[in-house]
Amino acid sequence: MAVERPQRRATLAGVCAVVLWAALALLTTFTQGLPPFQVLALGFGIAGLLGTLHTALRGAAGWQAWRAPPSALALAIAGLFGYHALYFYALKHAPALEANLINYLWPLLIVLFCGLLPGVRLRGNHLFGALLGLAAAALLVTRGQGIDIDPSALPGYLAALGAAVVWAAYSVLNRRHAEVPSTAIIPACIGVAVLGGIAHFSLEQTVAPSAGHWLALLAMGVGPVGAAFFLWDHGTKRGDIALLGSLSYLAPLLSTLLLVLAGRAQPHWIQAVAIALLMLGAWISLRAAPGAEPV
Repeated sequence: MAVERPQRRATLAGVCAVVLWAALALLTTFTQGLPPFQVLALGFGIAGLLGTLHTALRGAAGWQAWRAPPSALALAIAGLFGYHALYFYALKHAPALEANLINYLWPLLIVLFCGLLPGVRLRGNHLFGALLGLAAAALLVTRGQGIDIDPSALPGYLAALGAAVVWAAYSVLNRRHAEVPSTAIIPACIGVAVLGGIAHFSLEQTVAPSAGHWLALLAMGVGPVGAAFFLWDHGTKRGDIALLGSLSYLAPLLSTLLLVLAGRAQPHWIQAVAIALLMLGAWISLRAAPGAEPV
């Protein structure tokens, strides 16, 4: 029982990351008017700067924790930047409703992919819970209405699917670097900020952020784009990744609720149905025995 406690704490850390990501949509509404890659570069830049300051305060031990094999650093940068680049492309070249729905395949893909990992047992409870979560996300995104597939938006749909695959693959492959401290995510954030800056200056026109923009960007860098990736790194490396995949559907639910509470979205009865489905899926997933041996 004692051996399972570190795994449970790591799983809880991953769930905390999901909760922080739920605030991203609301914070993004406060950056309206800024180009997406500029937001990406500044958000990750702030996260990297804050992480670097924290490392400097820890002295030599902090800098030591930055050390990671090139393969681990490359995986983190590719996962973080690749996901966001594909997602932004999808939103630009496909209707947001359909693109978001396709993007929310990533928690289900995590559950499916983790079955390929050594030492991980995928249980039916995890899969069924993830499917209920997908159904809840579909209801939230479509509000119970049909979707209109536009053939001309196929590149955008493929990009959204690519984003889901990239994030699921990164989350699962990250477990192969369980020995790398999660603080090594800081240089990865800096790498993503640099790539985001290159994409911004190559493809977008710079817009001077207002004071409100900077406050939203700072909040992003501290939470959804900062601490969240540190917590997710820890959770995917040492937690129950199948359970994490199932519970990741908390993100669209909490995101919708935050938007409603902030007056940025209208309440709808379908949200109550989605909550019920998600809670049922989470309960079913939690009833599964631990899906992975502690690393």
